[in-house]
Amino acid sequence: MHSYETIYDVIVVGAGHAGCEAALAAARMGCSTLLLTINLDAVALMSCNPAIGGLAKGHLVKEIDALGGEMARNIDATGIQFRILNTRKGPAVRASRAQADKQLYRLRMKRVLEQQDNLYLKQGEVTGLYLEGEELRGVDTRSGIRFLGKTVILTTGTFMRGLIHIGLTNYPGGRAGDLPSVGLSDQLGHLGFQVGRLKTGTPARLDGRTIDFSRLEPQYGDDPPAPFSFSTERITMPQVPCHIAYTNPRSHEIIRSGLDRSPLYAGVIEGIGPRYCPSIEDKVVRFPDKERHQTFIEPEGLETVEVYPSGMSTSLPIDIQIPFYRSIEGLERVEIMRPAYAIEYDYVDPIQLRASLETKLIRNLYHAGQINGTSGYEEAAGQGLMAGINAALRVKGKEPLVLGRSEAYIGVMIDDLVTLGTKEPYRMFTSRAEYRLLLREDNADMRLREKGHDVGLVRDELFEHFLRKREMVAAEYERICSGRLAMSDREQEFLARHELVEIQKGTSLEQLLRRPEVTYKELAEFDDVSRETPHEVREQVEIQVKYRGYIERQLDQVERARKLEGTPLPEEMDYFSVNGLTTEVREKLAKNRPDTLGQASRIPGVTPAAISVLSIALKAKGGKQNGREAGPEEM
Repeated sequence: MHSYETIYDVIVVGAGHAGCEAALAAARMGCSTLLLTINLDAVALMSCNPAIGGLAKGHLVKEIDALGGEMARNIDATGIQFRILNTRKGPAVRASRAQADKQLYRLRMKRVLEQQDNLYLKQGEVTGLYLEGEELRGVDTRSGIRFLGKTVILTTGTFMRGLIHIGLTNYPGGRAGDLPSVGLSDQLGHLGFQVGRLKTGTPARLDGRTIDFSRLEPQYGDDPPAPFSFSTERITMPQVPCHIAYTNPRSHEIIRSGLDRSPLYAGVIEGIGPRYCPSIEDKVVRFPDKERHQTFIEPEGLETVEVYPSGMSTSLPIDIQIPFYRSIEGLERVEIMRPAYAIEYDYVDPIQLRASLETKLIRNLYHAGQINGTSGYEEAAGQGLMAGINAALRVKGKEPLVLGRSEAYIGVMIDDLVTLGTKEPYRMFTSRAEYRLLLREDNADMRLREKGHDVGLVRDELFEHFLRKREMVAAEYERICSGRLAMSDREQEFLARHELVEIQKGTSLEQLLRRPEVTYKELAEFDDVSRETPHEVREQVEIQVKYRGYIERQLDQVERARKLEGTPLPEEMDYFSVNGLTTEVREKLAKNRPDTLGQASRIPGVTPAAISVLSIALKAKGGKQNGREAGPEEM
């Protein structure tokens, strides 16, 4: 094995959405970073849906941007349809989503990586970690080159022992057209990691020239389109519609006729698939009374005829796929350009990670993305960003950045993974966040911009812009709380027009805005300052006013949980020696090795009584701080 002459600070294995964010974060923080991938032409490739965002996923993208990541800027520059979902619901569950020009997205991200200082891209398949004793020193590649590094981040996606299924035919592949990674997961297993098997899938890609779009329902994006990134002023890409189509009873009969040759139902696939994104054959079997299933026909780009039928993933044989897709109204003559397939791959149970995404078994080794059992570009990118940040902080000799459940959806996701592990592909949902009213898309910069600047990912000019916004929000909130109605002619005319006759002189603008029927749009009818206030400021102030009671309640909950979250559990703690714990609780704590009391409290089966016992044990064991006994408020 030939050792390359450079010793890198950070080596990132894999250039999917996790790998790109990890490599950019480490390099932007001043670390010499190597990004290794099997195919340099597939950097940031959208293997499945050519879209970014969606319910809860949009929150992740906004947070990635607030911290200084690249995903939001990349979709803003290459998106061809933008929509905000759940606009009729509350601000906590509104979410941004955008279709991407698949090739432009990939090419722009590759260009950003290539132009980044401190970052070096190389093509190569990593077959194993290089360790000297128990110390991680780098990675080995199939080409016989050993790359040395101080830290390593594995972002292997679906490539570890990837196996593609089309009907009862299967062959090795990391995705269609790419070779799998062989050897790495075997080594991880030998090192003591719990390696499991998961499955995902993707629909066929169809020839748009063979679809009668006049018989489908068009769906247009928002006008004007709202960007993802807090630093994007406006979207300049041409915008195009998607189209809605439906399966029918004949479609379902065709699917049933091929179930005996479906690898899902023939017992060929071992891996567990995503519960919340089932294949079309799974939908037909699980919901036999449903007469139709919806699909969005989504363009893959401006300069291609390929389209993506969302929600129609399948692993059925090709002679079933063709009549199935052609059974859909408007698709009677459709041609398949790329067949649908399922893919099995290895992952490592994330319960073996710290909250920093460093593995507990091997120091300086980090995992991010689908290797941790997640599904989705956005989930991968969020993990990749945090792994890149923490690997760079390790190189610099600094403490890791760990986001709490009350600070970010990224924090919720990572805490779920490292505390509970996963046996199926993990997907982010707003329902997973107990403080979701605090974790909105619109305030991601308020929550995380300062942290991104502190670690060196948010440039000074962007941070100064954010500080001005924050100051304007505070000033405007103070203004509407102190500003009161004087019952001028304009104000009286406004109140009469909106039938607010019970409003008295001296009522504050804040009290008026608190009413459900009054928004800043109404205030602007008589209040000149409200009319001139920037939209991003108005949005923040209006949400703070209308949801103040709920927000304060969640802040109280956060404060009550703070002591648990901030109480570390010693890495070497012997749970079997703690009196008062049941055998079940001891076994679970010993297996999970939680970092904090907060994490321990979320392990199924660990009761509040057990947490109290642990608190007392901690106080007895290590309660002396600076030569004195720690008080209960410090525990």
